[in-house]
Amino acid sequence: MAGSKFLFGLGSALAAVALSTAPLWAQSLPGEGKTVKMGQPTWDTEWFQAQVYKKAMETLGYKVEGPTALDNPPFYQAVAQGDMDFWASGWFPLHNTYLEDLKGKASTVGYVAKGGALQGYLIDKKTADAHNIQKIDDFKKPEIAKLFDSNGDGKADLVACPPGWGCELTITHQMKAYELGDTVNAIQAAYSASMADAVSRYEQGQPIFFYTWTPNWTVGMLKPGEDVVWLEVSKPSLPDEQKEMEAHTAIPDVKGCANNPCQMGWPANDIQVVANDKFLEENPAAKKLFEVMSIPLEDIFAQNAQMYKGEDKPADLERQAGDWIKAHQQEFDGWIEAAKQAAK
Repeated sequence: MAGSKFLFGLGSALAAVALSTAPLWAQSLPGEGKTVKMGQPTWDTEWFQAQVYKKAMETLGYKVEGPTALDNPPFYQAVAQGDMDFWASGWFPLHNTYLEDLKGKASTVGYVAKGGALQGYLIDKKTADAHNIQKIDDFKKPEIAKLFDSNGDGKADLVACPPGWGCELTITHQMKAYELGDTVNAIQAAYSASMADAVSRYEQGQPIFFYTWTPNWTVGMLKPGEDVVWLEVSKPSLPDEQKEMEAHTAIPDVKGCANNPCQMGWPANDIQVVANDKFLEENPAAKKLFEVMSIPLEDIFAQNAQMYKGEDKPADLERQAGDWIKAHQQEFDGWIEAAKQAAK
């Protein structure tokens, strides 16, 4: 009987300990009970990164709303006002035009991918070789422009960027700077649809002229040096907020360019998290995660290729992000642990 009382007492004590520690376990994740508003851009080549960052935040205990797709101006306005907490798709210096409005309100944090994110203009290699086209300045010649005219207006049709994208501002500036307004028509329709049309024309043996960036499925489908070539500019010309980067537009070892370094007219970009300052202050775990986390460009290339082949549904993106995390589990767990330590 005495033994029974002892066991009963021990069981009660253990139960009391378990009950007293339950709230501690529930609160052990730094994001527990917090909701995060996450954005992503309207261009789909960034959606994979968004899913990986979302899963990392959820692993820290945060409930993530979104990611909500926004063009650049509304996102940067929203993150400055606190209506959005962050996105993992800041391109700098391309997005420098938005930095002045962020001062004291939002900041760049860490690097999703540091350097190596290239941008510029390309044409099909067959036409480039046949007519010795190496520079975008060559499009000032009407006879060159007409080669890339798909609608009969005499102008070259350039697949450009939709309004609201950072690249749209730079392309508009450069069309004026290189005096191409009379010979080049910059198509500002939905980019993926316009590029799909360009790929179709290329497959039919027709000339194509397009802007792209890396990582992007376009340079997976149309390989520089084999299918297409990068065009150079005679001299760099960037919008005022990017002027300081004109000295950094000659990029070494660019495959598919006639010269080395390649004067692309665009600097290599860093892809960074942009987050609301108050959110970062109140969430040191999230801030630390953003500081240490990154995704190799070649992995983004690979996922973009899968999307182009049809694996582009929300369920596909979530699965691809989960598979990527499993393949990098040890590194991912290290980021999570560092974030947890920062919250203590």
